[in-house]
Amino acid sequence: MPPTPRPEPGQPALGVDPFHEPRRDDCPWCGSRQLRTRVRAPEGRRRTPGTFVVDECRDCSHAFQNPRPTADGLLLRHHQHPVEDGIRSNLAGRRRRRHHRGAARALLPYPEPESWLDVGTGHGHFPEAARDIHPYTSFDGLDATSRVERAWEAGRVEEAHQGLLTDPEITARLRARYDVVSMFHHLEHTADPREELRAAHTVLRAGGHLLLEVPDPARPFGTLPSRNRRYWKPQDRPRPLHLMPLRNLLTELRSLGYEVLATRPCTPLPPRAHRILARRTTQPAAPAVPWAPVVGPSTPSETPPPSSPDPSASTP
Repeated sequence: MPPTPRPEPGQPALGVDPFHEPRRDDCPWCGSRQLRTRVRAPEGRRRTPGTFVVDECRDCSHAFQNPRPTADGLLLRHHQHPVEDGIRSNLAGRRRRRHHRGAARALLPYPEPESWLDVGTGHGHFPEAARDIHPYTSFDGLDATSRVERAWEAGRVEEAHQGLLTDPEITARLRARYDVVSMFHHLEHTADPREELRAAHTVLRAGGHLLLEVPDPARPFGTLPSRNRRYWKPQDRPRPLHLMPLRNLLTELRSLGYEVLATRPCTPLPPRAHRILARRTTQPAAPAVPWAPVVGPSTPSETPPPSSPDPSASTP
């Protein structure tokens, strides 16, 4: 399939920050206004314009970039620092491949999936490694960049979908199509993790599995130290838009209609993360609504019982 052209970042407007959204004063996870600033730092070696700020909610411990980068800001970061394709040429690439195989083995206790969608697949290195564990599974890839097209050209995925899983057009096209949806260090980079999980629920078949890996904010490399910034990764600042405590994420999965099957710590690149395996069960329960009278003809069960005759009424 032909690659989709990638737009260039727009031109900055006077008096408007084109790389950051307006700063918010409430938590994007629970809505609390009890926020504290964990990190405030100038631009690092990535030369991303503006000041980097991470706030944390005092009520639910959810950490997030505030203000959040705009689409142009994220696009500029990708243009300046593209992800390299060759991961086999060094030790880190071989370690990542072993880690991908270990993640694919998490589905071995269950029936072999027929179709698998890897969200945020990039160059398709996970489907390529997972095919060694599940040789009869059809792997598709979805990514917001044109890297997924190159993964399709290299034969690492059978179908390439460029865009966002939360795009209604993509969600409608892929509805109830996959036995497994995987997201490896993808959820924390999305603008709305809840919407991403809902979209995954939509494209999964009944009884399908969701495989997640997310960074652990309680670990040393996830705590975003404000003083010892030399312990950050070489880009001087973490890239996740959200750092979600495990308890928050598990609660959200259950509320959206997932059954959490297993959680375990793992050590991918970057280190210290949680691997979560969940099964799609039923649609999330509809919120309770106040009772309202039925308009129109009523059913026999809704017909009120006949009232007793009025003793004061006289017969003709």
